[in-house]
Amino acid sequence: MLFGLDGVEIGLIIVFLCLFGGILSGFPVAFAIGGAGVISFAIIAALDSAGILIHQAIDTGSAMYAELISQGVKADTISIFRYPELPRIAEPVFVGGWEQAMDRNLSFIVNRMNERVLAGQSIETLLAVVMFVLMGITLERSKIANDLLTTMARVFGPLPGGLAVSVVVVGAFLAASTGIVGATVVTMGLLSLPTMLRAGYSPQLATGVIAASGTLGQIIPPSIVIVLLGTLAGDLYSAAQETRAQVAGCSDALTYLGEPAVVSVGTLFQAALLPGIMLAILYGLYAFGYALFNPSKAPAVELGASSNEPVTRGEAFTWFLGVPVALIAAVILLGQVNVIGNQNIVVDSFSDAGQTASLRTNVSEECAASMIELHGQSAWDEAVAEQKAIDEAGGVEQAHKLTDEERAEVFAEKVAAAAPIGSGIAIGFLLLGLILTTARGVSPSANTTPLLIGGAGIVLGLLVDILLITPTTTPGWTLVYLAIPLAMTLYACRYAAGLLGKNELLRVVFPPLVLIVAVLGSILGGITNPTPAAALGAGGAIMLAAYRKLRDQEKSGAIIIWATFAIIIMILVGVNFDLRMNQQDVAVENIIAFAVAKAAYLFAIFGILYGCWVLMRGKVLTPIVRETAKVTSMVFTILIGSQLLNLVVISFGGEHYIQGFLKSFDNEFTVFLIVMLVLFVLGFVLDFLEIIYIVIPIVGPVIYGGTFDPKWVTIMIAVNLQTSFLTPPFGFALFYLRGVAPKEVTTGHIYQGIIPFVLIQVVGLGLLWAFPSVVTILPALIGH
Repeated sequence: MLFGLDGVEIGLIIVFLCLFGGILSGFPVAFAIGGAGVISFAIIAALDSAGILIHQAIDTGSAMYAELISQGVKADTISIFRYPELPRIAEPVFVGGWEQAMDRNLSFIVNRMNERVLAGQSIETLLAVVMFVLMGITLERSKIANDLLTTMARVFGPLPGGLAVSVVVVGAFLAASTGIVGATVVTMGLLSLPTMLRAGYSPQLATGVIAASGTLGQIIPPSIVIVLLGTLAGDLYSAAQETRAQVAGCSDALTYLGEPAVVSVGTLFQAALLPGIMLAILYGLYAFGYALFNPSKAPAVELGASSNEPVTRGEAFTWFLGVPVALIAAVILLGQVNVIGNQNIVVDSFSDAGQTASLRTNVSEECAASMIELHGQSAWDEAVAEQKAIDEAGGVEQAHKLTDEERAEVFAEKVAAAAPIGSGIAIGFLLLGLILTTARGVSPSANTTPLLIGGAGIVLGLLVDILLITPTTTPGWTLVYLAIPLAMTLYACRYAAGLLGKNELLRVVFPPLVLIVAVLGSILGGITNPTPAAALGAGGAIMLAAYRKLRDQEKSGAIIIWATFAIIIMILVGVNFDLRMNQQDVAVENIIAFAVAKAAYLFAIFGILYGCWVLMRGKVLTPIVRETAKVTSMVFTILIGSQLLNLVVISFGGEHYIQGFLKSFDNEFTVFLIVMLVLFVLGFVLDFLEIIYIVIPIVGPVIYGGTFDPKWVTIMIAVNLQTSFLTPPFGFALFYLRGVAPKEVTTGHIYQGIIPFVLIQVVGLGLLWAFPSVVTILPALIGH
């Protein structure tokens, strides 16, 4: 044994040194990773052929090994770390020779490229990366971040530490808009750092808050880290739980766990939202507290007069808080008493299947014992009782095709149970009402007559819904009945939009906020998966940037605005009308709706193309496309290179060796803590892409194969990488900021300023460790 080390250990050291050397060589990281894989394989193969690398493997033919197996110990759980006294045999690291390993690697790399890059299930999710990158870069290049920083500074500037708080708010905003850490740090460093220094802020606080806020893009959805990590986590969790179930003696993970072993990117977005907001709040509280104790280093600042109309405290409380809360509470209350609710009267052709037991009980004794250990005796007894009751009743009731009489009966029951006011109409009028109340608040001196007309329209619309619209009313007639109330309300909203447009804060914040709500709302609400939502975000960002460009050129943005309305109309028509034209009998109103939706679709496409033309003419689109291609090419090239490096590690047994070491610990928390510490250290020298694609596939089968919630594991990893991204002296965010900071800001200032925020990150990790429900509560609520 060379240097007293096992051959596999030496192989792992060679791989790490080659990877580290490749990264430091100056070559692009995307190519250095693949090159490190090729070079390390060549070195290991040469040493193995020379007989230098010897692996001390467990002798599976020994009596001690056979005794362990006879005692019921699973072969997968036996390792040299857990049973060091087992007899061993010396063998080369490439048991079949390096030629066979290379041939297998080449076959695997082709298959993996086909599965994960060119085709396969994960490619659709990876397409979301391209769209989110395009969305982020478009917003960053269109000066929207500049507008946000300027406006938020005016809002928070008069408060102690207000500029620092405004940077945190904008950092969270940009994180939800872009998900690109480097772009956010550089943008805020260029825009806000000089302003903060001129205002008398200490360089430490200014640089610390900018670097920390910029890294919120690692965790706040739509985070590219979550997209890439989630794509991998779903595969790892599913495979690891299947293995866990088989070790437990069960046929599959569904039987053993009592639920499907799946985790999606959309679910992880839901899980990441509260932790991201929590970190942003902690950052803001620290900045505010620092200013209270050190007022000279974070003074209150007035940054010019605002164009907003003065509003008294009473008016602000009434129209920004009191009335909106009352309206929302009224809708919720009426929903509880079934005045507002579902009016769906669609009857399925088949009846519902009967309820099955909470757990499968028809399993082997070994599986039953494992399930009792996992779920508890009471849960098992309850499932047994449920299954007994089902069996006594003749088994699970199977779905059957409903007769005409049964369908008529179910239909009558649904009509009778329907709420007087449909939830869709109620929510629509609520949103329009909030627009009117907000407009009243931002401009108290304006003429209120149009707003009162809109309020009367809302009341009239609800009365029409109660008196004239029934669950059996077609969408076409519903629109006819609501025509006058809608016309009154939309007239008022048009007037309200003019008032809102005069308010600087709303004019700057509202458009990107709507885009964020549209993208995240569609994902978090389960309406669509991340890829279509990302496409919507990319298209919206292009139109938003084009409108901003037209404003700078003092030209009309009417086409962009009407194209936005076309998208809204297209969605509303698609939700409320049956647009399937391939049926035998198509109602006239559906034909008209299809024509309207088609026209809206064509005009929306024209609006996006017009936006692209505006950006191209303004010499903005070309750098956006070039930067998007550069980032996404790097992501996919790193994906290919990391797969090659992973296969090298697998080929000489490195993956099983590491997993065997981790599995040798009985405490699951200890294993996860070790992995988190290793990821934290590796985050100093590796970007999140390399860690996701190189390290996570190796340790994933262990950390995703236990009892921990996969959502919690994934978010903990993401926050850990975010912490590593900030930690001196190697944090990548610090290098980004150092590159754009003025000369009077030293590297020492940046390091000193970031330390409190690193401690906040550690506190955040501790809170997530102690209270996992911060991660799991939102997916649980939305899932139900």
